[in-house]
Amino acid sequence: MWYNNILETIGNTPLVKLNNVTKDIQATVLAKIETSNPGNSIKDRMALKMIEDAEKSGVLKPGGTIIEGTSGNTGMGLAMAAIIKGYKCIFTSTDKQSKEKFDALRAFGAEVIVCPTDVDPEDPRSYYSVSSRLEREVPNSWKPNQYDNLSNTQAHYEQTGPEIWKQTDGKITHLVVGVGTGGTISGAGRYLKEQNPNIKVWGIDTYGSVFKKYKETGILDKNEIYPYITEGIGEDFLPKNVDFDVIDLFEKVTDKDAALMTRDVALKEGIFVGNSAGAAVAGLLQLKDQLKPDDVVVVIFVDHGSRYMGKMFNPDWLREKGFLNDEA
Repeated sequence: MWYNNILETIGNTPLVKLNNVTKDIQATVLAKIETSNPGNSIKDRMALKMIEDAEKSGVLKPGGTIIEGTSGNTGMGLAMAAIIKGYKCIFTSTDKQSKEKFDALRAFGAEVIVCPTDVDPEDPRSYYSVSSRLEREVPNSWKPNQYDNLSNTQAHYEQTGPEIWKQTDGKITHLVVGVGTGGTISGAGRYLKEQNPNIKVWGIDTYGSVFKKYKETGILDKNEIYPYITEGIGEDFLPKNVDFDVIDLFEKVTDKDAALMTRDVALKEGIFVGNSAGAAVAGLLQLKDQLKPDDVVVVIFVDHGSRYMGKMFNPDWLREKGFLNDEA
C-alpha cells in the first residue's frame, strides 16, 4: 500500500504509556504522539483542514498566497500542504520562537518575517498586525487566522477526538492539552464529552497568559500579561477557538518547570518532544492529587524536540535563563 502524497499520512498517531516522568501519578497516563505527523506536529491536521475548507468556500483560489502569523508548527503544516496544492506562503512570527522553526519553514519555500514579541496584538509591528496588513497588500492572498478560524477546532473534533476515544476503548477519563489557539482542546474535548460527559478536560496555561483567570472570573485582565518563554501555549487575547465551556479548568506552569520537564520527557521516556508537551506533563503533575488509580489520562504531545535544540535542549541556554543548576 502507498499514499498518493504526503498529506494522506496526516493523523492516526500512536498513543504511548508514560512510565517514568509520571511515576508519582496514580492514574494511567498515555501520550498522544503527534510528532509522527509528516510535519512533526499536531498542527498538520488543522492546517490541511483550514486549506480544504477555504478551497471549498472559494476564498483560497488556485495559485494564491497563504499569509499567516505562526509560532512555527502551523506554518509547517500550511507550507507542506501548499507545496502539494500549488500555493505560496508568507509567514509572520515572533522573535521569541526558536531559530530551528524559521529554518524549517524556509526549507519548505516559505518567506518568514520575524516581528517583536513584546508588543500588543493591536500594535502595527505585532505578528498578528503584520500578517493582516500583508493580506490586504498581496494580490490573491488568504489568511487562515488559526486563532479564530473554527476549521481548526473542527479538525480535532473530526480526527483527534475520535482517534483518542477509539485508542482508549472509550476508557479515557481526562484529556490534558496545552492551550494556544485552543483548537485541539476544544475540538477533541467536545467530541470526547459527547461520548462521555464525565470526561474532564484540563487546559495547561502559562504565567503571562490570560486564560486561567478568564475561565475562573470572566475577566480579561491585561495586568496578567507579560512576556514568557514557554512556546506554543498561552495568549494575551481570547481566540475564538478556545471554548471555555468545554475546558473544565486551567493550570498554569512556570517557564522553568515546562523547560525542565521537556528535557525529562526525552531523558526518562525516550520521547523527543517540544516545550508545550513538557508544560502539559508538568501541569498534570501539579494536578495529580485529583486523579485516582483507575483513571486514564491522555496528554497531547504536540511537536518535536528538534525545534528546540537551541533552547530547552541546550544546557547553556538553560543556565542563562537560570533554569539549570551547575551540576546538571
